[in-house]
Amino acid sequence: MKFLLLILLSFLSVALAMRDQSIAVQGQLLCGSKPAANVRIKLWEEDSGPDPDDLLEAGYTDGDGKFHLSGGEAEMTPIDPIFKVYHDCDDILPGSRKVKFLIPKSYITQGKVPKKTFDLGVLNLETIFPKEERELIVSRKRRHHPKDIMEEEY
Repeated sequence: MKFLLLILLSFLSVALAMRDQSIAVQGQLLCGSKPAANVRIKLWEEDSGPDPDDLLEAGYTDGDGKFHLSGGEAEMTPIDPIFKVYHDCDDILPGSRKVKFLIPKSYITQGKVPKKTFDLGVLNLETIFPKEERELIVSRKRRHHPKDIMEEEY
């Protein structure tokens, strides 16, 4: 009986140690002087160790190259938010260029809804980024952006 109670208390203490944390990122992507429209973007919470990485939100830039992603996760330690961009700007090789941006921890807020947004600013994807990777298999399926739907109605 004592053993069962000890296990129950252990699970309860772990559950209480978990806390909701959230993050948001926004900005605009360009390819040269033109908006980088329909670029695939993802907001991740990367974990080290056995805990798998968590996809917080995924989407695409709008017709002006603008984006806003947000999400959250319950973790015992501070989350490690990463913003990823998959694009073909200034590129002729197979697959897509993949760029990762670490989001400062000062933009992590407590709770399920972010209280602050990290503004990446305007970024030209012609830039050659250090440690840039390639993603050879990338889904080209685009979800409809609310702005695109509104334009179709008129």
